[in-house]
Parts: sequence; structure tokens; C-alpha cells
Amino acid sequence: MQPISAPLPSSDPSLPEIAIAVDRRALNQGSWQGAAEDGREFTFERAAPLRHGDVVFQTESARYVIRQRPEPVLEIPLEVAPSAAAGIGWAIGNLHAELSAEPGRLLTPDVPNTRLLLDRIRVSYRAGNAVFRPGRFARGESPLPLPDPGHRH
Repeated sequence: MQPISAPLPSSDPSLPEIAIAVDRRALNQGSWQGAAEDGREFTFERAAPLRHGDVVFQTESARYVIRQRPEPVLEIPLEVAPSAAAGIGWAIGNLHAELSAEPGRLLTPDVPNTRLLLDRIRVSYRAGNAVFRPGRFARGESPLPLPDPGHRH
């Protein structure tokens, strides 16, 4: 098994890609095992999560790329005012559900409680499958540096 501790800092984009398919939850774990489409096995032990599209290994003939598996999601088209979109995001977050804000839409995992909430507040949505990558806020990362590194809520 090939050990992986971090994505490669650079790779050759002209080489063919061999996918290592993995679900989102495994990507966030510190340690897991996976296999590429060609059968090569890898063991992952990292301090930081890997991301969809990360190149983690390269040979003379190919590069091995993390490809997150699509999962069931609810897509909420953002055909509303920004304040309404913020309210929808707040309501979903109040369920402690993860959220991904993308241009023109919000994505959240397809779970019964979220469907009930969206039906109750009369927000249109459609069910589908997509690569779900919740925003930095869902992982506890701040987009701005904190003035006091010890400050916590």
C-alpha cells in the first residue's frame, strides 16, 4: 500500500488521471484506506483533510487524483433576494445541517428534517446527486484572522 500524508505540491497535468473515488466523510478523517480505479491501494494518514481534485500520487505514466463521490443532496435555487437566501441558510444551519453556497444555488444533504423544514417555510428545492463540499464555516474555519487567537465561543 502506498502511504499518503498530503497532496502533491505540483503534478504534471499532461499525464492521464486515475481516480481514487472516496466519499466526503472519509476525506475528513485523519486515517483511511482507498483504492484507485486501476487497483493501486493507498493508505491516508494526514493532519488536514484532502479535497476533491487533489493529486496525491504520480508515476511516470499517470497521476492519481481524489474524486469525491456524489451524494444525495437538496438543491435550493437562489432566485430570491439576498436577505431571503441568508434566512434560508440560517434556517438550515439552525438544524445543525451542513450547507454549501454556490453561485445560484444552495446545497444541503438530503435528509428528512431538512425536507420538512423547506416544505414548512415554502422554499422550493429539488432532490439530486452532487459532489457536496460544505463551506469553510461548516468546518469551523474563519475566513478572517481572529484578532485574539485564544478567542472562542
